[in-house]
Amino acid sequence: MKSEVETIPNYRIAYVRQTGPYGPANTQAMEKLKRWARDKKLLAQSSVILGIPQDNPETTPPEQCRYDACVVIPKDYLIATDDSINEGELSGGTYAVFQINHTAEDIQNAWPGIFSELQKKRYQIDDRPILERYSEEMINSHLCEICVPVKPL
Repeated sequence: MKSEVETIPNYRIAYVRQTGPYGPANTQAMEKLKRWARDKKLLAQSSVILGIPQDNPETTPPEQCRYDACVVIPKDYLIATDDSINEGELSGGTYAVFQINHTAEDIQNAWPGIFSELQKKRYQIDDRPILERYSEEMINSHLCEICVPVKPL
């Protein structure tokens, strides 16, 4: 599994929040966000798209799990939010970034290797959210990145 450590900047984001069990509804939230972003001309080859699972499904009841489908927006972009689109800031920092195939099975199977790799590199997970990061090029290649916030052991 390909990985590297990088500093992700603070991002201004527009997002759609899905509350409920992680799964197909996350994909629906992402599609809704992408439709909105296309309509606003915010979706381009260089766009950064994020999926942010806000809760650990091992400790949070499925019906309370939150997933944010996000697109990074310019700092000076004036956004007219409504009940379906929110605006926020994502704090950056040091992340271990793992590139994997973008299938539910590959993402699920990647987690044991991610935890093992973090231990080998002498990192522990920090308390910021884990990110799924996508670009148009990665989506076309059926890849995604899992970005895990880290700090040294």
